[in-house]
Amino acid sequence: MTLRPTDIPDVDMIVLPPVRDLGDGFTVRRALPSAHRRMVGPFIFFDQMGPVTLSAGDGLDVRPHPHIGLATVTYLLEGEILHRDSLGSVQAIRPGAVNWMTAGRGIVHSERSADDVRAAGGPLFGLQTWVALPKAHEETAPAFFHHTAAHIPEAEAEGVAIRVVAGTCDGMTSPVQTFSDMLYADVILADGARYRLSAEHIERAVYVITGAVEVEGQQGGFAAGELVIFKPGAEIVMRARGPARLMLVGGEPLSEPRNIYWNFVSSSKDRIEQAKEDWIAQRFDKVPGETEFIPLPA
Repeated sequence: MTLRPTDIPDVDMIVLPPVRDLGDGFTVRRALPSAHRRMVGPFIFFDQMGPVTLSAGDGLDVRPHPHIGLATVTYLLEGEILHRDSLGSVQAIRPGAVNWMTAGRGIVHSERSADDVRAAGGPLFGLQTWVALPKAHEETAPAFFHHTAAHIPEAEAEGVAIRVVAGTCDGMTSPVQTFSDMLYADVILADGARYRLSAEHIERAVYVITGAVEVEGQQGGFAAGELVIFKPGAEIVMRARGPARLMLVGGEPLSEPRNIYWNFVSSSKDRIEQAKEDWIAQRFDKVPGETEFIPLPA
């Protein structure tokens, strides 16, 4: 994880996520947490999955694993993933839809390619983020919600198309139930199109998925795979250098620091130790129909 120097006044830092090859050409870029920045708003984890084209017979196989103290947000750009969890949820997610899983006091889930998708092969490209829950909700009951692409609010004007995946943005509010103020939106820009990022949220960042953008009136720009974290209060106008796609990320920071170990997030170090012991002893609920699991890492 490295930082790229910048002289742009309204930019706090530019994070360059490392690329991890998980095998068979499947790569992940992890922008959060980093050594330089743990969170942006309530977001404590930000992964780009792919893009990759899976051969026929190959597929995604993330075995059952646990979470506490957070909510996972899955948003795909290409392909399909089948979600299963210890509540008995079984849900395929496709581009434009949103899977929101509240872990709360504890949940276990797997993410795989369905049999028909595996047989056919094809592209897979998406974003997986974790939202740390406020202290008052860290031990809430686990839950899972799926929202189809048709239910995600969107608007388009002057070469800018925006979809509000979670939280609020530009006067639109996502139907996804959240536990704190947040910004999570998908923005597609035509070549030369301008987008004004308002200062309504305290912390804000832009992750460049494809293409490149610049802050209007400033030297330099931002390329695909970079997480650009802006200074609070600044009104930012971004301009696309060719077609570009961005994710807006942010919201109000939590009042207490968060500890993170593997898939566990909590304001309490003791609670994370308990979760580790519970997973080793297999005291978490099981995912129906699944027998595999990911062991606790050393």
